[in-house]
Amino acid sequence: MLKQLLAQLADGQFHSGEELGEALGVSRAAVWKQLKKLDELQIPYSSVKGKGYRLHDAIELLDEDRIRAALSQRLDQLDILLDIPSTNTYLFERASDHMGKHYAVLAEKQSQGRGRRGRQWVSPFGKNLYLSLLVSFSGGMASLEGLSLVTAIAVERALSGLGIEGVGLKWPNDIYADGRKLAGILLEVTGEYNSHCQVVIGIGLNLSLSDEEAAAIDQPWVDLSSLKPGLSRNAVAAAVLNELLLAVAEFRQQGFAPLQQYWTERDIFHNKDVQISSASWQMSGKVKGVNRKGELMLQTERGTEVISAGEISVRSAR
Repeated sequence: MLKQLLAQLADGQFHSGEELGEALGVSRAAVWKQLKKLDELQIPYSSVKGKGYRLHDAIELLDEDRIRAALSQRLDQLDILLDIPSTNTYLFERASDHMGKHYAVLAEKQSQGRGRRGRQWVSPFGKNLYLSLLVSFSGGMASLEGLSLVTAIAVERALSGLGIEGVGLKWPNDIYADGRKLAGILLEVTGEYNSHCQVVIGIGLNLSLSDEEAAAIDQPWVDLSSLKPGLSRNAVAAAVLNELLLAVAEFRQQGFAPLQQYWTERDIFHNKDVQISSASWQMSGKVKGVNRKGELMLQTERGTEVISAGEISVRSAR
């Protein structure tokens, strides 16, 4: 019933308790109980005597029918959920029952969204895109080299198709616009190194964030609403998911190598001095692109160093 209530309130206009009760086929007391659940989801709303209830901001709820209608690629299952800890965790826990399937999940809100290196991914209700896709590979974990970069390219292509200009890529798998982070990617793998394995590809994309909601973000950020106002949230979800499915299919056939130059042309740090660090070391040099495996090529005083994807951060050298 909560989803139906949100659908009635999504326009951001006032609706009386009586009107909501009639639309949902329940009593006003039942409506009130559902409204209290909005507090649990941290959805701000107002209650004004004589007017009724309204959300502080209009929202576009995710719609499975609209998203599926816009897909050209095979998708076996799509779940759209109101509130879960993490879309990646949700699919990871179900992976063993869906070997060989393309299984996607979208959430309106995540309570424990996370990015690389265990960082929190800010995930307010109905504002952004929280998407995970479960896919299987017969070549094992050894066949996944470059998949994170391919995923970033898929997001960039989807955004380009929606008319978003100036989107860049940051190794190994971040999407930037106007020098600020727009989206991040988290891949999690289960299975055998040289045999069948499954990958959960998680994407977090900022669509519309207020400064208050973004207070916990510890780096410069940007959202789609500031780059191109008026974009449909369902259109963005469908575009990203479709490009991701297409990219996975191409990656299975060809790997990362055909996209090596494409990545380099959109790398925001290409030919720039950077500092790369992990928990145990730091290295400085100039970014000279990526190799056929998607590894970073760094020109240093000692020559060209090859940096593998992992728990690494890339920052502009000062």
